Amino acid sequence: MTKPRSRRGGGRPTIADVARKAGVGAITVSRALREPGRVSEDLRRQIQAAVDELGYLPDPNARALASARAEVFGVLVPSLTNSVFAEVLRGIYDSLSDSSYRIQLGNTHYSGLEEERLLQVFGPQRPAALIVAGIDQTPTSRRLLETAGCPVVQVMETGPDPVDMMVGFSHFDGGKAATEHMIETGYRRIGFIGARMDPRSQRRLAGYRAAMEAAGLFDARLITTTPVPSSVTLGRELFRDALAKVPTLDGVFCNNDDIALGVLFECHRASIAVPKTIGITGFNDLDMMEVAFPSISSVRTPRYEIGRLSVAMALAAIAGKRPQEPVVDLGFELRCRESTAR
Repeated sequence: MTKPRSRRGGGRPTIADVARKAGVGAITVSRALREPGRVSEDLRRQIQAAVDELGYLPDPNARALASARAEVFGVLVPSLTNSVFAEVLRGIYDSLSDSSYRIQLGNTHYSGLEEERLLQVFGPQRPAALIVAGIDQTPTSRRLLETAGCPVVQVMETGPDPVDMMVGFSHFDGGKAATEHMIETGYRRIGFIGARMDPRSQRRLAGYRAAMEAAGLFDARLITTTPVPSSVTLGRELFRDALAKVPTLDGVFCNNDDIALGVLFECHRASIAVPKTIGITGFNDLDMMEVAFPSISSVRTPRYEIGRLSVAMALAAIAGKRPQEPVVDLGFELRCRESTAR
């Protein structure tokens, strides 16, 4: 009988060794070994070849230990004060309020390194599930998620390569739709104004650029951005900068509603008529967009729904009823209001 080959450095081969050998994630290896029908034939053969070469044997004691998970949902978001993520958290908390699960919350402060650190803290605590904002994890964070041994739901975006499951919407499509609306309404010198410019905002900018290029209207001078955290006051300052570069500016698509409100306030201060002289569109559609004067057009994002569905997907996976479609796109809604009613 062939003996299992030992790992370099001693010890029997682990599922992580198999994953590295096969060039896939540990979650995929575990799934292929437990439920072969859920992976493709080619991938099953690839993983089996790695198992055979390493001589990997599942440890029944380790399996028994692995089944003991804490009744905790680990949740990582980039901000606890941003209203956007507050709504996601409200959906998560509401969904778990009547369950036995507790929530362990981590704030990454938009830092990939902080996300890595928090995942290293959460992992040994063996959470029942992990809900993580965004899809742009560092290689280290992605590896930690893939080997977490629990359901993982990435939220607020969609993409082609989920760690496990994903629920959100396309920021690129949202940015493109907002810009196309302004073009269709008659605006031509449409600027993009953005703060912080995290990966989600970068994708909104890419959508803006795609729409402007398709209409033959793109000009790099129309883009005004900063890595500084967003605020209403900053929106006023950035709008002044944008006008200084392009005095003929007749529209602005802002990467969030704080910036859009700042643009509106600066227009009031400078006696610039909205929407006649300048059109304004924001992103996320917070409550203040509807009650502003004039009311501000914005891209409505399903933040609360994302929080609730992320919990539902995780709970289903815990119960062994994983969704057939691991990526759920909830879409967005363009709310057209007075600020673009030229």
